[in-house]
Amino acid sequence: MSPKRGSAPSEYLDVLIIGAGISGIGAAWYLQKEHPSKSYAILEARGATGGTWDLFRYPGIRSDSDLHTFGYAFKPWDKDQAIASADSILAYLRETASESGIDRKVRLHHKVLGAAWSSEDARWLVDVERADTGERLELKCRWLFCASGYYRYDEGFTPRFEGTGQFKGRIVHPQHWPEDLDYQGKRVVVIGSGATAVTLVPALARAAGHVTMLQRTPTYILPVPTEDRIANLLRKLLPRKWAYALTRRKNIAVQRAFWRFCRRFPRLARRLIRYANVKQLPKGYPVDEHFSPPYEPWDQRLCMVPDADLFKAISRGSASVVTDHIQTFTERGLALASGRELEADIVVTATGLNLLPLGGMSLTVDGAPVHLADKVAFKGMMLDGVPNLALAVGYTNSSWTLKIGLLCEHFCRLLSYMDANGHSICRPERRESDMPTRPLLDFGAGYVKRSISELPRQGMQAPWLMSMDYYSDVKLLKEDSVEDPNLRFSSHVRDVVASEPKVAVAV
Repeated sequence: MSPKRGSAPSEYLDVLIIGAGISGIGAAWYLQKEHPSKSYAILEARGATGGTWDLFRYPGIRSDSDLHTFGYAFKPWDKDQAIASADSILAYLRETASESGIDRKVRLHHKVLGAAWSSEDARWLVDVERADTGERLELKCRWLFCASGYYRYDEGFTPRFEGTGQFKGRIVHPQHWPEDLDYQGKRVVVIGSGATAVTLVPALARAAGHVTMLQRTPTYILPVPTEDRIANLLRKLLPRKWAYALTRRKNIAVQRAFWRFCRRFPRLARRLIRYANVKQLPKGYPVDEHFSPPYEPWDQRLCMVPDADLFKAISRGSASVVTDHIQTFTERGLALASGRELEADIVVTATGLNLLPLGGMSLTVDGAPVHLADKVAFKGMMLDGVPNLALAVGYTNSSWTLKIGLLCEHFCRLLSYMDANGHSICRPERRESDMPTRPLLDFGAGYVKRSISELPRQGMQAPWLMSMDYYSDVKLLKEDSVEDPNLRFSSHVRDVVASEPKVAVAV
């Protein structure tokens, strides 16, 4: 049965935000603060706001960045726990949306299927499906702001394993955690060694009979305190906003310094991380077998474990780590390449994500399809040759939201510039068609490598560089002019090169 097409005329909005997670709510806050007269809506394909923090329901889910930097710059995080649980983060996001009136702009069960740009009309025609009714709607907007993240919400990644059909136990993926899953006293094997696995293992170990983290390759794992004592002290001594601002500045500096240290002195960083692991694990534990990756620190994202909970579970004997390759599932568990068999009642495949750029929607510009793999990101927030489209992609080496906040501020400055100069169209254009490029996410994670050919690319230098440095982005996105030789502004009836603005305006 084909979807029903709505008969009502297309609604027009100045900005259409796609996704009601941490990025979409943040974008809406900045937009209505800086441009209160502009109309906007947030379309959310799922039935609830919160994005990642509403989607994932597996035990122990938490942030892997401190909330003083993962939270919004405009809304202080005032809980004692700097590394927070999903329910705390979700409450924070929904409180932000509620107290700002953003929640009234959210339209749930609205999935964007595609968008077509018309230069003649200077607007996007957006094809939307109501997931709850099957109705098809059309919306028109001047700008699209894609805040849907980069991974697929309805499907996690599970590699093909031999023999799964003969396994007598239960196989689950963390992205689709069953509410009825009873692991009390059970033998659980968690396949994987990333952030999800190191979160699940200690959480499951509190009730399971035993939990084994089965990994093919070790990951760098670093214990961090759940509470930020300096932040909590500052909150007692200073006004709330001052304390938050100082804590945020401190933590940004610490994150950046640690990342730069790891990249500049990888051998020393490896030794320091190993030392931190040895301190937390039982004497004689084979640290180099299970916690010494073959790559350098930050080639992939480091996993943070609050209060060393993973190491404590191992020390108690309620959890263990096995580094090996899976040959096949058996009736009782998993047969490994070493000849060992791991018996299990439940196997959790914490094996990663599937990427889905732009939420899977298709794009056309004046009738021509947009092939994302052929595009290059401009300032990490637009695509060359695609007008009036902004993207929200955060940092992979520190808190995601740090970058999102800067992108949203720059987006609002861009709108101010266009309003002041009478422009309705903004389009990045490469000055050199054969400009050298590299992958958009210069990151060694498996989920990135699997989808690298489907993603846009980045250049070798600004403004085509996908910067992962907060201070560089502050200068580029917050302090520098929005004008750029690679950015072309125009209106319905005339073209104006960005370097020759009609009106000088400080934005």
